[in-house]
Amino acid sequence: MEFWKPAVTAFLLTLTLIILAIKFFPKLGLMDRPHKYGLKRAPIPYYGGLTVYLAFLTCVLIFVPMDREVVGLIIGSSMVAMVGFFDDLFSISPFIRLFLQFLAACILVYFGVGILSINLPFIGVLDFTGIIWGGVVVLSAAFTVLWVMTILNTMNFIDGVSGLNSGVTFVAALTMFFLSINPSLHANPESQIPMATISLIVAMAALAFLIFDFPKARILMGDTGSTFFGFLLATLAIYSGGKVATAFLVLGIPILDMIWVVVRRTLSGQKFWKGDLKHLHHRLLNIGFSERGVVVLYLVITAVFGFNAVLLVSSQQKFFMVIALTVLMVLLAAALIILPKKQK
Repeated sequence: MEFWKPAVTAFLLTLTLIILAIKFFPKLGLMDRPHKYGLKRAPIPYYGGLTVYLAFLTCVLIFVPMDREVVGLIIGSSMVAMVGFFDDLFSISPFIRLFLQFLAACILVYFGVGILSINLPFIGVLDFTGIIWGGVVVLSAAFTVLWVMTILNTMNFIDGVSGLNSGVTFVAALTMFFLSINPSLHANPESQIPMATISLIVAMAALAFLIFDFPKARILMGDTGSTFFGFLLATLAIYSGGKVATAFLVLGIPILDMIWVVVRRTLSGQKFWKGDLKHLHHRLLNIGFSERGVVVLYLVITAVFGFNAVLLVSSQQKFFMVIALTVLMVLLAAALIILPKKQK
């Protein structure tokens, strides 16, 4: 398979669409609202997620053979992108947004995409295929939906600094690509070519957007792009062979940050879906990191763990890497709590 063709096409098409968006979105009123968040700057083009969605859809239709799973991915991701767009446009209810994201994940399951088992280190394989009701593998479906919604919203949570979502998506999707083409992970490597192609399309679209999204951004993707990328990464993790452990390694810092934020908000009596400025990236900004510094730090950590995810084969090795990642997150959190007090 000549992977360079979909890669180059995705990159150049996304680049072209972004340039057109920067030129025409201001005329269409598709701009962000900085005053809403207390930012003192001129509005810039928003809804940039539409460019990566259109580039992705075009490239998949051109380069990827259609089968049941790919159709499910297209329908589900299109639904997520549209929900994100209308949320950006009208700020729809979080309950409606979550319900529609839930339906998109269910569509994915309906078209045959699912996590049938996970390999737990030192324990063995945890099988989700034991309970079947009405033709549905119940535990597999439930775990898959939970997984997709978790990663989808994790990627949405890190969109507080421009460049974070597109940068992390680029590294994560590239990792999924290398996992997909690793013959030692698959009984039938040829079957992974469609997912390898999709992973590369996502990576190149994200890289093209990062060029314009890296601080100071000239366009923002909004929920249209952040949730769309999250949905794609969650699905690719299921296909790529590394599955949950690998995705947790690559997206570990955003996932742990999301878990901490949800727990903190819930324990303090706040609505866990209501945004604030206490995410890890916000705390890094508060202690003096620049936006570029935050993005670079995230990308370095993501790349290091992504590289190890490709190299490490056994579940035990990945388990110890997850432990290392958790320790790193705890140390970062502790430093961010202590440093502001020292500054005061």
